[in-house]
Amino acid sequence: MQETRFTPRLKRELATFLILTFAFSTVFYVILGSAKTLNLGGGRYVLMLMWCPGVAAMITRLIFQHNLRGEGWRPGKIRFLLLGYALPIAYASVAYVVVWLTGFGAFDSSRFHTSPLRFIALGTVLSITSALGEELGWRGFLVPKLAEGTTFTRTAIVSGCIWAAWHMPLIILADYNGGTSVPYSIACFAVMVLGISVPMAWLRLRSGSVWPAVLLHASHNLYIQGYFDNVTMDTGITKYLTGEFGAALAVTAVITGFIFWRLRSRLALAS
Repeated sequence: MQETRFTPRLKRELATFLILTFAFSTVFYVILGSAKTLNLGGGRYVLMLMWCPGVAAMITRLIFQHNLRGEGWRPGKIRFLLLGYALPIAYASVAYVVVWLTGFGAFDSSRFHTSPLRFIALGTVLSITSALGEELGWRGFLVPKLAEGTTFTRTAIVSGCIWAAWHMPLIILADYNGGTSVPYSIACFAVMVLGISVPMAWLRLRSGSVWPAVLLHASHNLYIQGYFDNVTMDTGITKYLTGEFGAALAVTAVITGFIFWRLRSRLALAS
């Protein structure tokens, strides 16, 4: 993608989106941080928090465009949708299987108590409901706007840094962590987020649709938090390796990001 520049209007759009996103989110940071748990209200506050970027994006578009076009509402080609859904299963499987095989964690299928069909069908729908809120902001608005003013590499890195920073108050103030020290959880989580931000930005720009990123985000949350973490037994240092705050997933996320970064030349086809 050819590097351009940030026009004054583009800067105002990005600034408005970020100010609104963090202003709305701060309300829920305070509520959840005071309770020191994400389970407050049965998870309703987390759901509302996850919709803050999406609401901010739509308000920003209404202010500057007077419509909601440009979010990537159309589903696009099915191969990108399938790729988005399958990617987290792939990079999570590699991370967890390595942990199981090395003995740093143990696989125990008896810890999973939900029927596979119900888990996949209902779990995917519920996960999409929450992931859509974030993705309308991060990939629906932020990524294409950044791509108007800079390269794909910078777009992926900057959007990933903002996405990671948005989660930090929950790691520091609440119980959104892997049970390790806060600095370790922050480091592993930030690396993982930066890694998967590359394929998410690539899918958004390549497909022209926000839905592959929504499915990637939903699949990531569903399978890692809902399956892999549940069937993994702690054998000592497991919490330092598994989950969103572990080193194993951070490594496979970075590898995945590197693969899609190497495919950045294909984004010219989307233009």
